Amino acid sequence: MSLKVPKANSLQLFKEGYKHLQGIDEALLRNIQAVSELSDLVRTSFGPNGRNKLVINHLGNLFVTSDAATIIREIEVVHPAAKLLVMASQSQEAEMGDATNLVIILAGELLKKAENLIIMGLHPNDVLQGYELACAKALAELEHLSTSTLPSPLTLKSLQTAIRPVISSKQYGNEEPLSKLVAEAAMIVMPSKPASFDVDNVRVVKILG
Repeated sequence: MSLKVPKANSLQLFKEGYKHLQGIDEALLRNIQAVSELSDLVRTSFGPNGRNKLVINHLGNLFVTSDAATIIREIEVVHPAAKLLVMASQSQEAEMGDATNLVIILAGELLKKAENLIIMGLHPNDVLQGYELACAKALAELEHLSTSTLPSPLTLKSLQTAIRPVISSKQYGNEEPLSKLVAEAAMIVMPSKPASFDVDNVRVVKILG
């Protein structure tokens, strides 16, 4: 004869507010929804004509910016799936210094398309396999889409041409004078191997007057 050990109703394994979700309807689609909301949040700030966002962080500090990296850093994302997207955009910022907004928007759109396919009955693994094939095709096509290349050694004019589009995304209308100043500063401290260029060698100083 076996005895049944009663379970305590007040047993709390996880902290308050914990939720356990499983299955496509609960876990997968909710994760996609969270990422889509983050993507929609920064979508209107994309590009040189993007609108500024008014962000107030947990310390009460106020930020008015259209920079996606600043926005996602100050809103303190807590959803696990959305956090992965935040980490991807931070990696993009550390690697390239730009296009953080593009990473979030592109990921959000891919997940929205995947959501429709999953609702239609397609397995998530099949969607993933299709995206991997599309990624391989896109990387192959990128090699044939380059419109210009930088000469070696670098020249001031070629460097200014490469810098201009990046500056125009943040300072639209002022890209011509700013790109010239940045190119001149970069050329002064440019090492023999451009790949080892250190951005900390260029400083911005505010001068009264």
